Amino acid sequence: MLFSSIPFLYYFLPVVLIVYFLAPKRSRNAVLLASSLLFYAWGEPKYVLLMFLSVVLGYIFGLLIERSRGRRQSKLWLTLSAVSGLGFLAYFKYADFFISNFNALTGMSVPLLKIALPIGISFYTFQILSYTVDVYRGEVKAQRNIVNFGAYVALFPQLIAGPIVRYVDVANQLENRTVTPEKVWLGARRFIIGLSKKVLVANLLGELCSTFRASPDKSVLFYWLYAVAFSLHIYFDFSGYSDMAIGLGKIFGFDFPENFNYPYISKSVTEFWRRWHISLGSWFRDYVYIPLGGNRVTKPRWMFNILVVWMLTGLWHGAAWNFVVWGLFFAFWLVAEKLFLGKPLAKVPMLSHIYVLLLVTTSFVIFNAADMGQALSDLSGMFGLSGAPAITAGTLYCLRNYAVILALALVGCTPVCKTAVLRLENSEKTGRIIRAAEPAVLIALLLLVTAYLVDGSFNPFLYFRF
Repeated sequence: MLFSSIPFLYYFLPVVLIVYFLAPKRSRNAVLLASSLLFYAWGEPKYVLLMFLSVVLGYIFGLLIERSRGRRQSKLWLTLSAVSGLGFLAYFKYADFFISNFNALTGMSVPLLKIALPIGISFYTFQILSYTVDVYRGEVKAQRNIVNFGAYVALFPQLIAGPIVRYVDVANQLENRTVTPEKVWLGARRFIIGLSKKVLVANLLGELCSTFRASPDKSVLFYWLYAVAFSLHIYFDFSGYSDMAIGLGKIFGFDFPENFNYPYISKSVTEFWRRWHISLGSWFRDYVYIPLGGNRVTKPRWMFNILVVWMLTGLWHGAAWNFVVWGLFFAFWLVAEKLFLGKPLAKVPMLSHIYVLLLVTTSFVIFNAADMGQALSDLSGMFGLSGAPAITAGTLYCLRNYAVILALALVGCTPVCKTAVLRLENSEKTGRIIRAAEPAVLIALLLLVTAYLVDGSFNPFLYFRF
């Protein structure tokens, strides 16, 4: 079930909210767990058992790790926890990838398993793993209430697309959280803004990308138009979903971590990854990069650590070589910035900003390709190596049709709008007007989104793949 769907907005969510707020406080986690399992079963009923098993194993291993802390058995239970969680992930997400590559290397014909990917498995696997690691490190106490633990793992606002919420960040909120009218209002506002980003901006940019793929009339300009449109599409799609998740969390009394901070204003690749998918970057930093030694090692070992982290980051996003190449692409530029590019770029801010935009746009072309063949074809087209004409009438027609939404997206991915609204809110002259008009604007946005959804508009979600 998508957040940006009529069944969720007008059936599932209202019923859950009514039951949640009528329930006694001690029963609210049970309501959240039951509704989250129902939410998950709506699209993938058979994989609810997998999630249930993952929750039970994570709960048991957490208790066993804490009970044996300081002894050798604690590390054994942690290892078994990691093996079970990552084993499920490897089987369901990567089995066919490994088999395909094995067949290619050996010339054999081992049949593919053709297993459907359980939605959200990459996210909830990482959440459970971070929990057991933190229990092992003594940073949190093991959760003794399986309903509370299940609510943490399966919580539907952030189940399918994050942000990746660590147990340490919500442990106290699971037991004690306060829901106030102000918090509900802030959550509803954040949800509607995210929903509007997804439906009114990301979906239209997705249509442009689909038009490009279907067009036989490609030009160099059209390749670049597609590259820019997809870079904006994935930002508004994913950040919109993160906004919706954070907003829903607030309505239920949780404070989830931010996941995006205007990444396209970055002046280095290093800065970009501090602003893009923040929860994933911090997860790999704390549970992979630092345990490997981080940057407190020899230079060759540090480069190896970067390589491992970014290869895994690429694989986390998908079981295909273009994702691996995408991750290694960023590893190369991150190392280059640390070794020799960083200081020269810092002296020329405008050039460094252009450099980041060019690299990120190029990287997302690799990211969105069906395979490396298509990625190379798209890159060849962008840089005039495919024989495509520089520009065609069809490209100009498409550019005219999508010029307004592209312009709005380019402005919207910067802090310009937010800064302007905050200034108006803080002004004595306009503050009252803005605050009075805000509910009407949000209702209008919700009605407009509903009209688009009722019309059956293009409404995919990229991160269902992950």
